[in-house]
Amino acid sequence: MSNIAMDTARLIDMLPESDQAFAYEFVKKLIRAWDPDYTKLTEEEAKRLAEAEQEATVSESEIDWDHLGV
Repeated sequence: MSNIAMDTARLIDMLPESDQAFAYEFVKKLIRAWDPDYTKLTEEEAKRLAEAEQEATVSESEIDWDHLGV
């Protein structure tokens, strides 16, 4: 989690419970406006995806689909 996210969580935690609920709903609204169908990647997710794409993969033809658990 980024420092900004942790600082934000700490700040919200200092609020009274009713204001915490308001802050939560506000953040949810911001996220939905930014990515309404939850398909965008964060910088961290994009980095992890790029790293995973660089790793070695196994061709589907090399997998023995009949004996996966053996």
